[in-house]
Amino acid sequence: MSRISRRTRTALLAVPTALALALIPSTASAYPNPGRVTGATVVHDPTMIRTSAGQYLLYATGGGLGFRTSGDRIAFTAGSDAFTGKPSWWSSYATEAWAPDISYHGGKYLMYYAVSIFGSNKSAIGLAGSTTGLPGSWTDYGVVHTSTTSSDYNAIDPNLFVDGDGKWWLSFGSWWSGIKMIRIDPATGKQYAGDTARRSLAARPTGTKAIEAPYIVKHGSYYYLFASYDVCCSGTSSTYKVKVGRASSVTGPYRDKNGVALTDNGGTPVLESHGSVIGPGGQSIMHDSDGDLIVYHYYDGNDNGTPKLGVNLLDWSSGWPVAR
Repeated sequence: MSRISRRTRTALLAVPTALALALIPSTASAYPNPGRVTGATVVHDPTMIRTSAGQYLLYATGGGLGFRTSGDRIAFTAGSDAFTGKPSWWSSYATEAWAPDISYHGGKYLMYYAVSIFGSNKSAIGLAGSTTGLPGSWTDYGVVHTSTTSSDYNAIDPNLFVDGDGKWWLSFGSWWSGIKMIRIDPATGKQYAGDTARRSLAARPTGTKAIEAPYIVKHGSYYYLFASYDVCCSGTSSTYKVKVGRASSVTGPYRDKNGVALTDNGGTPVLESHGSVIGPGGQSIMHDSDGDLIVYHYYDGNDNGTPKLGVNLLDWSSGWPVAR
């Protein structure tokens, strides 16, 4: 019903390599414009879920995690932040939260999020829970994972994935040595004591270190890792883009369509700048009644680079996600 369903969707269709290549955009002009949305659509790093009643709940970076809601996935209304009072532990890292990740497990909404200062890797990932998913209803469960200025990674941009065996995994990361993954204990939502390894999923070891915002889904027999590449948060000067790789195991190794490892600068494009749609990224993936959606922000070239909500369906017929 929602972004939280991490099960296998449908078997991949077998298509000739030439057709599969044709379905992957090769130029910026091949990318679609975002689907129509109205109302309170100024957001950054959106995460969205559909409730059993058909209501869309969207949270995003900023303050105590900004909230939007919609009944039709078109018209969005702003509401109060998730947290009416910011947890006291945040002050050790920053004054506002970033990049939330909402899901639903065991009769409860869960939201992982990051607390940090832009450009610093003195960061923490927190966790909160709610029975309704609505602002003001969230109970904070505290710190899940941290990084310091001496770390070679950055503990922000979390994403929870639950595999078919019931194991929980949290991917995260921004710049430094790239995207990481830890195993999570379903009983606590915190790191699993029986497996404390911090695995590497994607990195850019040469040139820019700019990769962040991981999101993992399973489709057919593959796990797909989406990530944002290059530079965000610069309005119309932003160079953000979304790329993907896939693996036969949730822990990797992930490779792009050309077989290049995501730990070695790999990545197959999903969305890039085109027209007035500048720097799409900060993406999440959710499953809805009409298919899988990529939910993201972009900077509107027709509105002085204001960050706006983007929503597009994904076409999986080639074995690789293509925005439609």
